[in-house]
Amino acid sequence: MAVLDTVRVFNKHVLNPAMMLVAGRKYWYASVIEHTGRHTAKKYATPVVAERVTDGFIIPLPYGTHTDWLRNVLAAGRATIRVHGETYEAVDPQIIGPATAAGQLAPRQKRTFDRFNVRNYLKMAVAAAPPAQK
Repeated sequence: MAVLDTVRVFNKHVLNPAMMLVAGRKYWYASVIEHTGRHTAKKYATPVVAERVTDGFIIPLPYGTHTDWLRNVLAAGRATIRVHGETYEAVDPQIIGPATAAGQLAPRQKRTFDRFNVRNYLKMAVAAAPPAQK
């Protein structure tokens, strides 16, 4: 686990800031999840891999369920996701296991996440559009 913690810290402080330059863009694999700090109310943006599924998004959690960004999203119950140049409001965050995720992910993505030993995923629904104002 010490190696994974070292990688997580490196990514948070070195790789993630560089990734934010391209994450969420139309032809890039990485997405951005925008969330609000649960203690500070500060706005944050974190690069993630967000896979579009029928009713929302599935985000693999290679560092487990105790990352700051995930705890912020769970506390708020919502986030904004930028993926492939599009922006979505996402709600109803739920931690799901590999068996639940497998039925919704493309086989290629499932194999990739299995290779990285991903054991938890975040599932979020796309928020309904607000009613039109008359």
